[in-house]
Order: sequence, then structure tokens, then C-alpha cells
Amino acid sequence: MLAGLADFKQELAGSDMFDQRLVPKIIKIVDVSYGGENGFNQAIELAGDSLANVKFVQEKKLISMFFDEIAQDTGKYCYGVEDTLQGLEMGAVETLIVWENLDCTRYVLRNASGGTSWLFFLLPLLPLLLTLTLVSCLVLVEETTIFLRKEQESNQELFKDKLTGEALETVDAIPLIEWFAENYKRFGTNLEIVTNKSQEGSQFCKGFGGIGGTCVVRLSWCDCCCCLILMQCICTYVCVSLSL
Repeated sequence: MLAGLADFKQELAGSDMFDQRLVPKIIKIVDVSYGGENGFNQAIELAGDSLANVKFVQEKKLISMFFDEIAQDTGKYCYGVEDTLQGLEMGAVETLIVWENLDCTRYVLRNASGGTSWLFFLLPLLPLLLTLTLVSCLVLVEETTIFLRKEQESNQELFKDKLTGEALETVDAIPLIEWFAENYKRFGTNLEIVTNKSQEGSQFCKGFGGIGGTCVVRLSWCDCCCCLILMQCICTYVCVSLSL
């Protein structure tokens, strides 16, 4: 593809200065109004029909669709590690978009002491009764999963049991992008790996953390996490950790 101002590009194509081996490779000649990176992006857009199968163009189109969902406030989008994972667990993410250099690691941690925790939930009865009932249940503390950025990995407090302060054993640690590559199909989604080389890709990485997705339905994160919010907001609980 040749792009430039006025007739320079046509003259260049027919000049002896232009390597004749490249002439058959020219797929389109376009006029642009800018130079530098802006001119390059404009040339890509103008030649979009001819470059439909080029990954760079497909990437720009994909991220632009993601931005359109946000601009129109459709609710059919998610971004950030936490919200995107919640959307995946719900099976709502149609296309998962991940930056190729996403610096997030998935850790699976386990209580090395093999303890148990009693969870006591204080559930309010009917408001008019002004009484509480105590429900307890035994939960085995087995494994927990956390997702950490590179700058968070040095914080050892994140690798300790919040109740006992004991250090947790690391069972598995894998870059999140690799985990997605191995597991995305079980969420019923399509995985798209993008770069930050385009203007849209750079904005996606800097403004949205390099991870997000488009969804098949409108999501309300309060509704999506209703069970967790219910547990946190209307239940008062006391956790006592017991060692076996």
C-alpha cells in the first residue's frame, strides 16, 4: 500500500527509485492528509477494504467495537481482571480481548496447615420480629485463587491467610494470558490476543488494563454478584479458624 500527499505516491510507484519487485505487491494507493503516525492510521482506515484479512486491521476493528459498546453505554462489555473473570464465569462474554503482554499472574494458594474454618452467619429474620438466628456451617479451607499484577507480587501480605496470618503455600502460578489460552473454551468465549501497536490497542492497554470483552447480554455488576453482595451486605459473619 502506498499513501501520501498529492501525486508523489503515483510518481514514486512509476519511478526507477522504487524497487520494481515491490510493484506487484501494491494493493492500493490512497491519499492522506497527515504525516507520521496519524497519516499511517488514516491510510490503514482508507485501505480497510483491501486489508480486511490483515491482523492489524482486524485488531483495530475489534477494539473499536469494544469502545463503541462503552461509548453507547450498552452494558454489553466488561474490562479489568475482576469484572472480566466474573463475566466469564457467567458465560456472558462473547469475545475475550487480552493484551499480548498482560502482566498478570494467576496464583492458586493453599493453607499449608490444612486447617478448617467455622463460618457463623447472623441472618436477620423478619424486620418486625427484631430477632436474629444463628446459622453455622463447617467449611474446609482448601485452595484460593488470586490474580496479581507484577508490582503486587512483592507484597507478602497477599500470600498470607487473612484470618490466621499464616503463610499460604503456592500450588500453582501461571501467567493469566496463558491460563486463558488453555481454558477459554470452557467459558464458551472467543479469545483475541491484541497488541498495543495501533492507536486503539494502545488506548485499550493504558486505559482498560489490557483485558476486557464484549458480552452477549447487558450486564449489571450488582446483579451479577448478587450472591456475594447479599452475603457481604445483609449477613454479619464471624470466622474462627481452627487447626486440625
